[in-house]
Amino acid sequence: MNHSPQPSLLDLRKIVITGVLSAIAILLGVTRLGFIPVPNISGNATILHLPAIIGAVLEGPLVGLLVGGIFGIFSFLQATNPIFANPLVSVVPRLFIGLAAYYAHLPFKRHSYAGLAAAAIAGTLTNTVLVLAAAVWTDLLDPALLPGIVPQVIAEVVIAVVLTLAVVRGWKGMETRKGGSSV
Repeated sequence: MNHSPQPSLLDLRKIVITGVLSAIAILLGVTRLGFIPVPNISGNATILHLPAIIGAVLEGPLVGLLVGGIFGIFSFLQATNPIFANPLVSVVPRLFIGLAAYYAHLPFKRHSYAGLAAAAIAGTLTNTVLVLAAAVWTDLLDPALLPGIVPQVIAEVVIAVVLTLAVVRGWKGMETRKGGSSV
């Protein structure tokens, strides 16, 4: 009989990283640093989804889901656009950001450039596609407006790839230099 302790689904490290990345997402929203003005129907591109992507890549799908959930709840509570006052648009899609990022990253060598780029692309597109689909499905957004958002989507994907690569590679470099764990 094996009596070794089972690995915790949410150990102390994961709880701390979830809290820190959730706080970063909220800080980006409160300060408006997470919004990039764009001339289309949405008015802003966002980087608020990046902490969920980074959490998923560093600590797994549960951390990505939790950080995405905090981002969604924050988005709902701070909604200035009526579209995001509906939790089916603001909360539910954000739960899937980290899951998509984690599973897109999984087939690649740990923290390779290709894996991190795949995670950033998958997480960003999951956020955008599910939010827009929910907004159209709930009759809060006219589907005819969707083509005008394409340039914003491209910009968000490019920004997500660059920042995800920079943050995760920097984080892993710090852990290696300090003798930290290799995730």
